[in-house]
Amino acid sequence: MVPIGTFLTIVLVILLFFLLAGAAGIYLLVKVGKKATKKARKVTDRVASHVAAMNPGEAGETERMRLDLRREVSLTRQAVDQALRDGWGLGDLPQLMAEIGAHAEQLDGHLTLYAQHSRISAYVDHASLHRLREHHSKLTTSCARIRADLLNDQMTHSATGIADIQNRTDLEIEARRRAPDPLDEIDELYKRTTVHRSHRDDLR
Repeated sequence: MVPIGTFLTIVLVILLFFLLAGAAGIYLLVKVGKKATKKARKVTDRVASHVAAMNPGEAGETERMRLDLRREVSLTRQAVDQALRDGWGLGDLPQLMAEIGAHAEQLDGHLTLYAQHSRISAYVDHASLHRLREHHSKLTTSCARIRADLLNDQMTHSATGIADIQNRTDLEIEARRRAPDPLDEIDELYKRTTVHRSHRDDLR
């Protein structure tokens, strides 16, 4: 018969195991729930921004500038990251991209605040909107120039590779069209002479 102390120890170990499994399960559920909530909030904010951008007036304009700025920064960041993965020498461009992203986030906050004020009150500072437009234009133009420069580098690299392939193709074709071997010419001349002599003998 199993002693009572040993039985209690086994029961306590089993209970402890279930407690640990339950705690791990709760931790995973909370973590997954936080991620799902964060994604849902992002999707909700994105949908709300697109809906607000359809509105007329200055509030809608600022929302459209927000969407445009996010798209430009995202596309440029992807282009820079791809260039880094491909091993391009970018110099200080990644650091510059990080600074552009920081300024874009700050401008996004300013645009959000201006849009809120425009929706709530009819009295807004139009000079501030003009400055927001200027900042938006400078950041989006910088993003477009970065992408254009990266694309130009990629096309230059591709053009070099294509030119190399063309040169190798020309050399290969030229090698296939090389001058005939002199030994082959001598053999052909000998065959012709033999045929000619045979023909003369037949005539006799």
